[in-house]
Amino acid sequence: MIKKLYLTIFISILTGTAALAQSIDVDFSGLGFLDNREYKDFVARSRTYSGSRIAFDAGIRIDSLNAFVVGANGIHEFGAVPFFLKVDPIAYYKFKSSKWLFFAGEFPRAGLLDNYPRALLNDTLQYYRPNVEGLLMRYQTPHFMEMGWIDWVSRQTDTAREQFLFGFQGKYRPSLSGPFYMVHYFMLEHNAGAAILRPDDHIQDNGGAQVRLGLDLSKKQKLLDSLTFEAGGMMSLERTRGLDGLQMPKGLVASVYAGYWRIAIFNEFYIGQGSHITFGDAFYEKHFYNRTDFIITPFSASGLKGQFVFTMHKTPGYTSNQEAFRITYELGRKVVGKFGGY
Repeated sequence: MIKKLYLTIFISILTGTAALAQSIDVDFSGLGFLDNREYKDFVARSRTYSGSRIAFDAGIRIDSLNAFVVGANGIHEFGAVPFFLKVDPIAYYKFKSSKWLFFAGEFPRAGLLDNYPRALLNDTLQYYRPNVEGLLMRYQTPHFMEMGWIDWVSRQTDTAREQFLFGFQGKYRPSLSGPFYMVHYFMLEHNAGAAILRPDDHIQDNGGAQVRLGLDLSKKQKLLDSLTFEAGGMMSLERTRGLDGLQMPKGLVASVYAGYWRIAIFNEFYIGQGSHITFGDAFYEKHFYNRTDFIITPFSASGLKGQFVFTMHKTPGYTSNQEAFRITYELGRKVVGKFGGY
């Protein structure tokens, strides 16, 4: 009875909102992935991720600034039964102006947080946690961008822990025609206990930050389509309350990306104290790490991109390899109805 009441209220709100809408649009997107990881220094993580995601949603645009979006995003792992491993709801409010962007609800990670360094947020999140569940706000001008967000991972119950992530990301480019820029990234996980506390349980804080100086030479030379360099510092924040104080391992990180036509190379180098970041890539636990990606994009069309990526991972005493193919498709928002509104 309660579920029927909630459904009736939801349909009433949706119908009333649609009556005030200027337009209704739809969007469809897909992700297919086959990611084989042969990690010699992390045998437990040496496995193959394979499957596909499909997402569909409908947006109700109230005016030029405000919109509501509802839909679903489902994942199927190849060979798995039942077909859908999990279906994540999409339901959020969006405000967008010339400088401000605001999301509230369950909204896609892609295009917002998927450019975070792997050391802070690992790349399997795009497979298994496609949505942010919380809030995001961004302010952007031609020279400056700053964004803050919070993402709930687990709601506290008698047995489940309270877990959420929050972070900031920014970029500053002093001259639009110049090659120099600065970027920063920060994220922290707050991992609290369940409502019924266990005597051996402790609150944990875990995260990290990077600040980088960048040099974009893509338009300053004619040999390559893209050429960028970045270098800076990294620090992690690790604490188990009641057991130890705040630990802050530090290191240096540098990367280069070069692309021509449908071929690209990306290399990232890290040296310093090892960091144990829960949602980060485990390779950065090492004191030395070098990653080289060889990228080929054989399929490219409007909204469609297919890439092969061969990766070499180098840590002290080990050389590991990874082979991945990913294909993404984004229909783009298509208007299916326009209304006069009130």
